[in-house]
Amino acid sequence: MSEFLKQLEKRISEIVPPEALVTKVGLQTSEVVIYTKNMNLFLESEGLVKTLAGELKKRVHIRSDSSMLTDPETAKKSIEELIPENAGINDISFDPEANEVVIEARKPGVVIGKHGQTLKAITLMTGWYPRILRVPTMPSPVMKGIRYTLLKESKERAKIQKEIGTRIYREQTKKTDWVRLTPLGGAREVGRSCFLLETPESKVMIDCGVNVASNQTPYPLLDSLTFPLDELDAVIISHAHLDHSGFLPYLYKYGFNGPTYCTAPTRDIMTLLALDYVDVAMKEGKKPPYGQKDIKNMVKYVITREYGEVTDISPDMRLTLHNAGHILGSSSAHLHIGQGAHNLLYTADFKFGYTKLFDMVHTRYPRIETLIMESTYGGPQDIQPPRYVADKRLITTIKETARRGGSVLIPAFAVGRSQEIMLVIEEYAKHQGWDIPVYIDGMIREVSAIHTAYPEFLRRNVKKRVLHNSSPLDSDIFIEVDKTKRREIFEEKGSVFIAPSGMLTGGPSVEYFKNLCEDPRNSMVFIGYQGEGSLGKKIQNLGLRHEKGKTLPMHMDGRTVGLTVNMHIETIEGYSGHSDRNQLLGFYKKLAPKPDRAILVHGDEKSCLNLGRALSYQFKVETNVPRNLDSIRLR
Repeated sequence: MSEFLKQLEKRISEIVPPEALVTKVGLQTSEVVIYTKNMNLFLESEGLVKTLAGELKKRVHIRSDSSMLTDPETAKKSIEELIPENAGINDISFDPEANEVVIEARKPGVVIGKHGQTLKAITLMTGWYPRILRVPTMPSPVMKGIRYTLLKESKERAKIQKEIGTRIYREQTKKTDWVRLTPLGGAREVGRSCFLLETPESKVMIDCGVNVASNQTPYPLLDSLTFPLDELDAVIISHAHLDHSGFLPYLYKYGFNGPTYCTAPTRDIMTLLALDYVDVAMKEGKKPPYGQKDIKNMVKYVITREYGEVTDISPDMRLTLHNAGHILGSSSAHLHIGQGAHNLLYTADFKFGYTKLFDMVHTRYPRIETLIMESTYGGPQDIQPPRYVADKRLITTIKETARRGGSVLIPAFAVGRSQEIMLVIEEYAKHQGWDIPVYIDGMIREVSAIHTAYPEFLRRNVKKRVLHNSSPLDSDIFIEVDKTKRREIFEEKGSVFIAPSGMLTGGPSVEYFKNLCEDPRNSMVFIGYQGEGSLGKKIQNLGLRHEKGKTLPMHMDGRTVGLTVNMHIETIEGYSGHSDRNQLLGFYKKLAPKPDRAILVHGDEKSCLNLGRALSYQFKVETNVPRNLDSIRLR
């Protein structure tokens, strides 16, 4: 590592003029940090930083030497004078480990100033480099806690990031002459997605989820690993849903001390979902596989990346995340392995179709030899209707239920599907009027808050409304439920309740179901995937078979009772964050370049096999449908 740094310093000295007064060069994970006593030179010569990044093929940060920093109290006063009042400053804090000042504001654009002039002025006047964070339009205790933890633990994080950099840029001792993939979960099933990618030099895990709908096989098959967890170079988390991220804190509990790569909203939401997962388990009298301490420890190791940002994650692997269109911050992971030895694309869950929240999945890449593709709706009958049909049916169902004096329960994932349904209702209310109370329960409000903190990940028209402080997720038609007063709103007729979990595996949706299911005036509307074995799947099947008056055993107040299901059960297709069969095939058709091999995962056995056959027949591509623990040699 010392030799690597020497070479880095030598190359920088060849590019940067002596008057730059560079005092130190360091590494934060794969990023180069250059400390200078002449920050003005770098600010006035933006091309110099671009040249450095291009020549070094790494992200470059320029920071003032510590001797050039104004004391925090004086710097804060200067910053407050420089930033216009309408920026909505929420907090100003200092990170002496990174020589940065963290400014939280409701309007980051005002803080930045025209062409970044205010940021430059702050740096020149105080020496501190400004890092701007957007304040969500609604309170988010989890985001606040994460930001506090990152600042409080900045000294330890700096040490962690240095160690990560040392590991990434260690001398490569083995040639990348083979690449192997082993599914540890998520093969021929939906849930507990986890894949081990290995070369002679590196070990990287892609996703690490739990199957919340299963008591028999809830966790990835980590006991099959033939090495200790501290030998993992990195973990990549595609998105925050528990079936992709929910087992990550367990790795840190039992020895993993390396980086986890994901987008910033994925970090925030997966932390929220992990905390809720532990909380639900405790309330149900179950022992969770990890605790809050392990989740907090995990946060310190997370390295966030933007879409399109290339990052070295091991001596022979380079990662780039791209939009997957599934939920906020969801990513497809492109891995460049070796010096052009192999290129892998892991789609994770993706949407090749219209949603109100996000742009469609990214489809253009420099190279792909192997594609790992989800198959959730890969069966020949898995065709979803157009969105306008789904929207019309949803609104009609709500209105018809309200007219007969009933209420509508929409069990929905707190992340993604809830916000999508909220946008549908808000848009209708905006143009047609709305007089039906819409109650939002569980984590939905806080997840919606996180959406407003990252508008750059949203579809343009939604982003624009968030930036203009008129977020559709903040609409007055949505009423946040006080959980202590749920029983009162159960008595209200003609209401809509949107509540997690989407598969009724826990959370407030189960409580709503218990209180609403026996009244034939009420309706339940499923708008998302129902896992095999989940309560949601059992109820959905009753609706699909048009069975009423069936009794389901339910646990209530410490005893098991039978509840008669008289409510209307509807399933409205079209709202899934997953692609249907036509969209899956459409994605592959548009994908450029075409891979040599497609590996089908994240679907039941029939869906994976059916999609594999269709891809093979239509596109003449080699397909593989592995089982868990089936190792595949990619090269």
